[in-house]
Amino acid sequence: MIRSLKNIDKEWSLFLDRDGVINERPENDYVKTTSEFVFIENVPQAIQSLNKIFKYTFIVTNQQGIGKGLMTVSDLELIHKNMTDDLIKAGAEINEIFYCPNKKEDNSILRKPNVGMALSARKKYPNVNFKKSVMVGDSLTDMQFGKRLKMLTVFVSSDKTDVKNNSKLIDFYFKSLYDFSLHLNHL
Repeated sequence: MIRSLKNIDKEWSLFLDRDGVINERPENDYVKTTSEFVFIENVPQAIQSLNKIFKYTFIVTNQQGIGKGLMTVSDLELIHKNMTDDLIKAGAEINEIFYCPNKKEDNSILRKPNVGMALSARKKYPNVNFKKSVMVGDSLTDMQFGKRLKMLTVFVSSDKTDVKNNSKLIDFYFKSLYDFSLHLNHL
């Protein structure tokens, strides 16, 4: 049984993937520098709007470019500082960013679809209730991560192929984070 988006209130937490949800995903590459980070259209406005609905807004992002030696933790932290500074200028806030620097083959508990980043969020913010949380992502690993924690899952993509083939993982589909925010504001 799918829970409704209508029940979301200030007790809920929002978990966002980064690449492909907040910023443009480079094809067959990683965002390794601040100049490569480009917000998807209307994302700062979407996050500002979502902040009014959710108690917390977290980013949970796999960043195996670090594990592959393509970038450093310092590079990632600078990218995230610039991103959050730009969001603050737009009136939006991210409560915390959790990332996994490990490569896929390392099988880290932190790497989605494993749930380590969410457990880290709840350790730092004890009143996070996963059953009152939404995971927004653009990959099936994001959806698996959300389902393992009994979250509502929101798939964002311009391509509906994965939605049709994975209806057990995906509760809701929107073309973008902005479209999701518009929908919630009209409920």
